[in-house]
Amino acid sequence: MCINQSKSSAATSIGAPTEKRPVFPDGDASLPYNAWLKDFDLKAFTNDIKALGKTLEKNQGPADVAHLNKIVMWSNLFALVGLATMGSFEGLARAVPVVCLSTWTFSRWTMIAHHTCHGGYDKVHPNKGRWNRFKFAVGGLWNRLCDWFDWMMPEAWNIEHNNRHHYCLSEMDDPDLVENNLESIRKLNVSLPTKYLIVFINMLTWKWAYYAPNTYKELKLAGMRRRGEKIPAHVNPTDALTIRVLLSGESYFYSLWEFISVVVGPYLLIHFFLMPLPLLLVEKYVEAEQYSMYMCAVKSLFLAELLTNVHAFVAIVTNHAGDDMYRFRNGCKPYSGSFFLRQVLASVDFSYGTDAVDFFHGWLNYQVEHHLWPNLSMLSYQRSAPLVRAICEKHGVPYVRQNVFTASTRPWRSWSGRRA
Repeated sequence: MCINQSKSSAATSIGAPTEKRPVFPDGDASLPYNAWLKDFDLKAFTNDIKALGKTLEKNQGPADVAHLNKIVMWSNLFALVGLATMGSFEGLARAVPVVCLSTWTFSRWTMIAHHTCHGGYDKVHPNKGRWNRFKFAVGGLWNRLCDWFDWMMPEAWNIEHNNRHHYCLSEMDDPDLVENNLESIRKLNVSLPTKYLIVFINMLTWKWAYYAPNTYKELKLAGMRRRGEKIPAHVNPTDALTIRVLLSGESYFYSLWEFISVVVGPYLLIHFFLMPLPLLLVEKYVEAEQYSMYMCAVKSLFLAELLTNVHAFVAIVTNHAGDDMYRFRNGCKPYSGSFFLRQVLASVDFSYGTDAVDFFHGWLNYQVEHHLWPNLSMLSYQRSAPLVRAICEKHGVPYVRQNVFTASTRPWRSWSGRRA
């Protein structure tokens, strides 16, 4: 079973923040991993979390903007080195542009776009026309190109991630529920090595093969809900819409051509083929073989794409996956006691503490804190992590923090069917 029903039962039953003791189905309280529930004071825990959130938001200011500018500068430096060397470095030296271009793409999404699109700088950044959740990367191809250019359409990602994932965390309505999305792989009647190979291929391609089409599906679903349109009985809105579904012609929400022309086509054309075009002029100036530098750059860009997919997969997909994460059958009220508790029970933090460590984790090593207060800055998460951990220890709430590479091994067991 992809969802741990025992943990899910106990956590789902936790009620409103006015309850001192949660009510849970008979039998769950006796299970070892639920022992902490017996003496848990939900109201006191909620009050501590809310008080810390208010303090963090109140203390945001110029230092948070300066920190954002620092991260943007680091990202731009990786871009500069990668773009400057992608047409000339070959062999082992190609690792330089590949790593730099990969890190540029990774950091532009996971840190700069991610926290800006959540509204982390809405109240503190002086440039309200750009560094605002309703402005950044949305409104057309030009804004997307300037602010955050990736396989995913920013408007679609905002719906899928900021709304659906954050407020349905680890429920069946969570579009990022890994166990549900990879159920088809787990049920395949093939050998274990073959399953591992399939998952590895997914790691290399998941942004355009899974994430881009599925986020666009969520945008379409949001439009249907807004217009009051009913979803046909034969369509399951929680099923992942992947490139395989589009190629098979089974997509109800949009066509393969719409996906290519609106979502991924612009990125594929501009990022991989138009961006290196100036190198054709450089080739003439330095009297290099025709197309040699251009094709070298194209190869570096595609290799960087494979690397950034793996990097993002390790940092993102493992945030809420694994047999020590709780799952929930039903929804709860946003920012209620149950909501705050769920963010801790269904998230894992990785090693953290310095800008360098956090940068290469994409600031995704603060998942507990980010899910408690999605609209704070990167610097606030760095400040808050030890305080959140102390609150959890005070109230006996399980707080999972692991090395990212250790955490990455846990979901593989579930996806392969070795462990549910």
